[in-house]
Amino acid sequence: MNAVINPPAARPFAISHIFNAPREQLWKAWTKRERLMQWFGPKGSTMPVAKTDFRPRGVCHFCLRSPDGREMWGKWVFREIVEPEKLVFVHSFSDAAGGLTRHPLHPSWPLELLATVTFAEQNHRTALTVQWLPLNPTDEERKTFDSSHESMKQGWSGTFEQLADYLAKMQT
Repeated sequence: MNAVINPPAARPFAISHIFNAPREQLWKAWTKRERLMQWFGPKGSTMPVAKTDFRPRGVCHFCLRSPDGREMWGKWVFREIVEPEKLVFVHSFSDAAGGLTRHPLHPSWPLELLATVTFAEQNHRTALTVQWLPLNPTDEERKTFDSSHESMKQGWSGTFEQLADYLAKMQT
């Protein structure tokens, strides 16, 4: 009798940052379309297009434009919304019509990631944590994800910089 061997699970990616802003302000920055469009994405990128249906099973479909003009589309399908504490959604790359696509620069990147974003208030500041975990990855996708933690950290650090800058402007 042959035993079925399950492939090793992907290592979750998590990154946290403490923002000098109340939780309610961070929650709105993530959940209000007009606010999200002002800061989300890697440092230097913009979000020229975003359509949001903020409810469980609703979709946020958006375009990120890099400083050199390249466009990359993404999609979030919300699974859980616990205001103002937590967002859980399936994150994927997409085309302009909202169809599921591969990462344009990494063909072995997982098709879908389960994203959990938590907001914890700490003395008028907010600890924000983003966790990603591939959904049903192939062995190759899992290996790509596991080996990309450092680049994900760099990307999210730049995104957090943009969010901190946006929050600072909101308080002036």
